[in-house]
Amino acid sequence: MGSRVPLVKTLIFTLLVPGTVTVLVPYWLLRHPHFALACASPINLFSYLGIGGMALGAAVSLWCAWDFAVKGSGTPAPIDPPKELLVKGLYRYVRNPMYVGVLIVLLGEAFLFCSVDLLFYSVIMLVVFHLFVVLYEEPTLAKKFGESYRRYCLEVPRWWPRFGLRGLVM
Repeated sequence: MGSRVPLVKTLIFTLLVPGTVTVLVPYWLLRHPHFALACASPINLFSYLGIGGMALGAAVSLWCAWDFAVKGSGTPAPIDPPKELLVKGLYRYVRNPMYVGVLIVLLGEAFLFCSVDLLFYSVIMLVVFHLFVVLYEEPTLAKKFGESYRRYCLEVPRWWPRFGLRGLVM
């Protein structure tokens, strides 16, 4: 049972936090639109890009949540962080893949619903995520994991993945 606890906590966190960011807030913005992109028809290139982006972003986020619970022995929640530095899976390529996944979902929603409001919201969330990572997460992880985290930061980019052999660190 003890090994399932991080999975349950991660599920709850994922439903509450990324769920709010990617479902509840966009729903509210779409109910009260201020600006909308002109979409010629309900099914168009933007629709396909949106659905693809949402699926890709959700897959990235769920993969990361799984890795937090199973490989990191913790959750993505700052109040219950992983016990081990997570450098496997998508974390080999980019230090913040869960945030990247959430942003891809938001951009997919903006395309699917042809919404300037959702596009603007995506940019706001990018700034919020960046500030949170730089001002809280990185200093906290550096203090907790020391030299191994500093080395990880030198090898793996913060936001934009670097594929190939250089991305296969640790």
